[in-house]
Amino acid sequence: MYRKEIKNIPQVLPINRIVEETPTVKTFYLPWEFEGESPGQFLMVWNFQDEKPMSISSIDPVNGEVGISVKMVGPFTQALHKLQENDKIGLRGPYGSGFEIAGSRVLAVGGGIGMAPVAAFTEEASRRGVQVDTITAATTKDEILFTQRLENAGARVFPTTDDGSHGFCGFATELAEKLIKEEDYDMVVSCGPEIMMKKLHLLTEENQIPAQFSLERYMKCALGICGQCCVDDVGWRICVEGPVFWGDQLRLIKEFGEYHRNASGIKEYF
Repeated sequence: MYRKEIKNIPQVLPINRIVEETPTVKTFYLPWEFEGESPGQFLMVWNFQDEKPMSISSIDPVNGEVGISVKMVGPFTQALHKLQENDKIGLRGPYGSGFEIAGSRVLAVGGGIGMAPVAAFTEEASRRGVQVDTITAATTKDEILFTQRLENAGARVFPTTDDGSHGFCGFATELAEKLIKEEDYDMVVSCGPEIMMKKLHLLTEENQIPAQFSLERYMKCALGICGQCCVDDVGWRICVEGPVFWGDQLRLIKEFGEYHRNASGIKEYF
């Protein structure tokens, strides 16, 4: 079982169970001792060869399980997808700032694998009596994530697909704009492609709705030491001051929605 006093050392844990969410996404559930983890925080996942950050997608203190949802996109995630129940991986953390839960009615917007922290938020907020409307967006029907799970938590779920194969036809931001006009939300939370969040940020600013956004940047240490994940011009570290920021903070991040830096520190524009 995980011990908090050694959070910066990977804890080698068995995989309790694996849920195949879509053809490209699996959720891995592992034993965990909880001490205040919050949706939006992340863990460093170690496969004994490499280590990558993964958002917490499920927080279950009753059963003592933490979940991480992994989209297969490269060698590291391909290796994880080959694992089976009772195989072991290393976890360290949690790290970073999580979503704050506030208000009585919230719109949660997730795009692609960005649904991982949004799902954790939706479940935790629902447990606290918050009414949550959740947009789960994907390119096509087969990649829509967590619909049944979030409905079971008590959320109203709005699937949307780029190709119109399921739910709303269009982008998550188009559906969000429609709901914001029709409903009265106290707050918006989001994680997904940064171009999507840039548009959503503008929508929340125009409608004067407090909003939180979870950003992604290339990380190495997750301890705030190496500076790899610092953002221009403020120098905030995504692994420490982030990954979750309020909308007013995003106004100070020059690169938000414009570019990020690769492993060599070179700008790559969205």
